[in-house]
Amino acid sequence: MERSIIHINVADFAVAVERVLDRRLDGRPVIVAPERAARATVYDMSEEAFQAGVRKRMPLSRALRRCRDTRVLPPRPDRYGQAMARMLKSALPYSPFIESGEGDGHLFVDATGSSRLLGPPVDVAWRLGRRIRQDLGLAPIWSVATSKLIAKTATRLVKPLGEYIVEPGDEAVFLAPLPLFLVPGIESSDLARLNDFNMIRVFQAATLSVDQMQTLFGHRGRFIHDRLHGIDPSPVRPVDQPLPRVIECREFSEDTNDRLQMERSLYRLVESACRQLRRQALAAQRVALVLEHTDGVRRIRQTTAKPATANDFTLFAHARRVLGLAWTRRVRLRRLTLVCDRLTYPPAQRLLFAPERRVAERQDRLIAAMDRIRRRFGTDALAMGRTLAA
Repeated sequence: MERSIIHINVADFAVAVERVLDRRLDGRPVIVAPERAARATVYDMSEEAFQAGVRKRMPLSRALRRCRDTRVLPPRPDRYGQAMARMLKSALPYSPFIESGEGDGHLFVDATGSSRLLGPPVDVAWRLGRRIRQDLGLAPIWSVATSKLIAKTATRLVKPLGEYIVEPGDEAVFLAPLPLFLVPGIESSDLARLNDFNMIRVFQAATLSVDQMQTLFGHRGRFIHDRLHGIDPSPVRPVDQPLPRVIECREFSEDTNDRLQMERSLYRLVESACRQLRRQALAAQRVALVLEHTDGVRRIRQTTAKPATANDFTLFAHARRVLGLAWTRRVRLRRLTLVCDRLTYPPAQRLLFAPERRVAERQDRLIAAMDRIRRRFGTDALAMGRTLAA
């Protein structure tokens, strides 16, 4: 039986929620950002601000220079979480398989096999979109396809308003003319590598065989080949299934408060977690640390990774910052646990500035080479200098 996956997407979700609460914001440029923070960056923006050149994670000062007449609002994640919970409640009558994002306005709904009870999946998508408009005042984009990959790509094409239906069997034809950066799961380093061969659209890269892809990308070659041909068997998780996450733990043989040893151990945990993420073609949007002291006290701190990452160096920078926030006592530590969650497809957008982009691409190539060596000769075949005493 062909799968029928509905993707619901409320574009510019944070701004859309704010506009429901304050209709005076309709039609004018809006930026959601922590205005008083020293290094504030854009959390979300309206379509009007986007057209003026504002982008997510852009420094707020630069965004305000590009869009001077904008209204700046502080992020209110609690509001966005409540709106997501109501969207999920609206979708529950249509399927037990519903996968939602965390405050980002995305829902995947598996309507496979429900036609006799609820009607064709297209009708289900239309009714669900209408129900969200009636219940929340939000205007969702929706698409229907045979996989999460194709459904998500389709909604990207009709943003900020619209619907898209991809018929079974048309997946490769649908993808062929699209730019590569629109395909979920294709990372910025993949784009750079394909761009070296003047490949910027799906139909160009799709001519490469699996063997050729594996020559270019190693173990990711088959994954990228499948993506470019519209192959995505990943299921929509049941509503009550916990969100996936990667957990790595280190229990010290002797309790310690030596910072150098802690950072060495933390880097080993980060390396292991990132290898798991890369094997699953995922990236972490949130990094948390649990510190357990000798006297039984536990400290938990977390931070958001923007953009999401599975890069050892980037994730370690986030984890080390969290370690500084959590480690405020002189009592020795017994156990260190790293938690990576809010897993998503790696972002495909390349860094804006050339020096930063070159550094990131060198790091990605280095990590890819280390992954190949470790797969062939074992995880202990290579080690970073900072981990040798860990």
